[in-house]
Amino acid sequence: MTMVCSPIQNSPDLLPTTSKGNSRAGLAPLLLTVVELVRQLMEVQIIRRMEQNCLSESELELAAESLQKLEEQVLNLCQIFEIEPADLNVNLGEFGTLLPASGTYYPGDTGSQPSILELLDRLLNTGIVVDGEIDLGLAQINLIHAKLRLVLTSKPL
Repeated sequence: MTMVCSPIQNSPDLLPTTSKGNSRAGLAPLLLTVVELVRQLMEVQIIRRMEQNCLSESELELAAESLQKLEEQVLNLCQIFEIEPADLNVNLGEFGTLLPASGTYYPGDTGSQPSILELLDRLLNTGIVVDGEIDLGLAQINLIHAKLRLVLTSKPL
């Protein structure tokens, strides 16, 4: 079985929009954009694990079937809300696009202008630790102190 990353086409728009100006779509384009990003990120991780022989044949079949069903649901919701699937690929200006152009990315390949999906894939593959603190206050009084420690990786710890 061969799996290929199947990103939705690029869009010149900066924000996801409906192609017919459908005002009833509301936050649907944004939500579907996030779902599509996560779906493609999971697909990339499945491909990486497949190439490393970390998945059994049954796990691979189940993963491929699940990804296909999720993609069908995204496309179905695009139809319901009258959203062009290509509009889900947000152009972030100097940062590039959210998703790679169709057929331009395979896990592990590096391009000159990587999409956000490609950067997230690289981060998950190598791992990253985020450590930070923030103080929120009013009138020079610290009211909320937050600490964050996050390990983000696709590999088991």
